Amino acid sequence: MKQGKIVGAVGKILFKNVGQFTALSKRVKSLEVELKKYKGDFRERNKASYTFDHLMGKSPAFIEVKNRARKAAKSDSNVLLLGESGTGKELFAHSIHNDSSRAMGVFVKVNCAAIPAELLESELFGYEEGSFTGAKKGGKAGKFEAADGGTIFLDEIGELPMHMQVKLLRVLQEKEIERVGAAGSTPIDVRVIAATNRNLEEMVRKGEFRLDLYYRLKVMEITVPPLKERKEDIKILVHHFMDKYQQIMKKQVKGINDHALRLLTIYSWPGNIRELENIIERALNIGDEGEVITSEHLLEEITGHKQMTPVRSLAEVMEETERNTILACLGMTQGNKSETAKQLGVSRTTLYEKMNKYGLLS
Repeated sequence: MKQGKIVGAVGKILFKNVGQFTALSKRVKSLEVELKKYKGDFRERNKASYTFDHLMGKSPAFIEVKNRARKAAKSDSNVLLLGESGTGKELFAHSIHNDSSRAMGVFVKVNCAAIPAELLESELFGYEEGSFTGAKKGGKAGKFEAADGGTIFLDEIGELPMHMQVKLLRVLQEKEIERVGAAGSTPIDVRVIAATNRNLEEMVRKGEFRLDLYYRLKVMEITVPPLKERKEDIKILVHHFMDKYQQIMKKQVKGINDHALRLLTIYSWPGNIRELENIIERALNIGDEGEVITSEHLLEEITGHKQMTPVRSLAEVMEETERNTILACLGMTQGNKSETAKQLGVSRTTLYEKMNKYGLLS
């Protein structure tokens, strides 16, 4: 006590024997190790794995988008990534986070299309104990709370139900979340990066997506170009994926020939980079050790029927048909040339000329 106020305290714990103290000490240390492990596991699962160095390409369209993404990384505003499926939108999200001031924070990924609509609210914002049947004791933090101080990546944002769009808009405006069953709100510091392959403007016109949420998300809007608009990058990506899967499969090939590379370049790539990666992985699986990848290792939709089957001239096809018809008729008439000419509707002179042409005269 000092001047009538408590300024300090002394505590004492009594143990019947040293063994009890040792057991308690070991238990505390064990809990500390376990807590550290769980924290490490959480951060390992929720980290951005890619940087701008992983975004490969030299086409003007790609360079421009990459530069815009670098600028977006320097701000703390919301980012909306648009583009077809398989163009690499998630890699851009990872790269923006890793190049931002939040790089030391967590990067939490959420696929809005993969979570059932009835569970979305509790998954995103968490819940309190007893808020519904089956709720965990002590409640559970949601994805936004888990991302506090870092970045949350909302993939497939176009699949978000209308009732959840309202709640997400409030989070973006107020910078706070409210757990299911909670009496109050919790402030959060989270940067939002959203992505979709859907046309949000069209969805807004149809009343399927809130206009106010759309504008909140598209502060920094980046459209990732499809592979068909960056043909110059296909060769770079092909060699990258070949190196990648040669290491994974422990198999070495001698490269890819020019014809196969040309076919890959002129293909339209509806599945974009994801499809290209699958094609290269398949080609390496089919190819043998030390072999060169050719058009034979590619799918038919890439090579096309014209490349798979040699084209013959119309004259060649007609001559072969004519020769086979004469042979068949001679067989039916047991070699009788007069009867054969009659059956074919030609003169004997014409028949002899054609038989001589095709080497059928003995």
